[in-house]
Amino acid sequence: MNIHGQPHRSIEAVPSTRTARIIDQTVLPHGVEWRELRTMEDAAEAIKVMRVRGAPLIGATAAFGLCFALRENATDAALQVAYHVLHATRPTAINLRWALDRVRRVVSPLSPDERADAAWAEALAICEHDVQVNHAIGKHGLELFRAIQTKKADPDAPLNVMTHCNAGWLATVDWGTAISPVYQAHDSGMKIHVWVSETRPRGQGASLTAFELREHGVPHTLIVDNNAGHLLQRGLVDVVIVGTDRVTAHGDVANKIGTYLKALAAKAHDVPFYVATPVSTIDWTITDGIREIPIEQRSAREVTHMPGLTAAEQREEVLITPDGTQARNDGFDVTPAALVTALVTEYGAFPTTASALKELQAQA
Repeated sequence: MNIHGQPHRSIEAVPSTRTARIIDQTVLPHGVEWRELRTMEDAAEAIKVMRVRGAPLIGATAAFGLCFALRENATDAALQVAYHVLHATRPTAINLRWALDRVRRVVSPLSPDERADAAWAEALAICEHDVQVNHAIGKHGLELFRAIQTKKADPDAPLNVMTHCNAGWLATVDWGTAISPVYQAHDSGMKIHVWVSETRPRGQGASLTAFELREHGVPHTLIVDNNAGHLLQRGLVDVVIVGTDRVTAHGDVANKIGTYLKALAAKAHDVPFYVATPVSTIDWTITDGIREIPIEQRSAREVTHMPGLTAAEQREEVLITPDGTQARNDGFDVTPAALVTALVTEYGAFPTTASALKELQAQA
């Protein structure tokens, strides 16, 4: 996608040095800084402190990290250690495990001398696969958007889409999941407008989704998280679409904290609530999202402090609570399948029913 009119991906391989570079998302939206990843430790740190985030991008970054580890030491023992170090960085996003398993499956039968090259090739393949999958998700989502648009009382009015957190290209290698159909709708000439929820405490909507949409020229309006229900109640939202970090075999969805409240409000006001997800984000080994999906507990400081740009254009962090205030910081919540209209995947849109999900699993 675009940064200042130039096409980029959120993670880019550097073949000449067999390294990768990422956009440091902790600096956005007030600056664009590229950061080189050379070692497994670089990749692990980037995932853990959220220089990269979003389930598909975490997976791609981890794949490169495993490649870098094998370049230093390709023994079975070293492979196992690197796998566990990378897997421990973020517990909720299933794509992390999926990508690591994919690389490990490719390199395990090989001799140590062959493993680093094979891991590099597989990391590249994972990135290309992600781009193709996300474009397909966008295509299927666009069909849903068009169907909703035809039912509007005023067919010339823009389609009002609400999203949460950031599920655009910054959360993937390219295109995004939930924002992929937004881009494709906009590029096709459809009138579309996005309600961007700020997504406290880290503000991924305010800092990342708003950045993406501005760079692509998509009309959007930032709202505080607590305004979502009000807008849904007033009929100012035609459709809600979000991404996800893990989906169970029964269709429960783990996504950024605050997603569940939007799903409840959408259900109450008969607004479609879609979850855009690659099949790689579905964990077919679990069925109960509330009981079985681990919810990452993040630092209380993310809640008690807020970063921003001063009038002097200096990035600073300020305390917004009384000093010493205790805070809880659940990174994700789980939306039950009953609140999800459908999963929008690379294979199409599938309702979160047992029969539809079995059909999806068979196709995948």
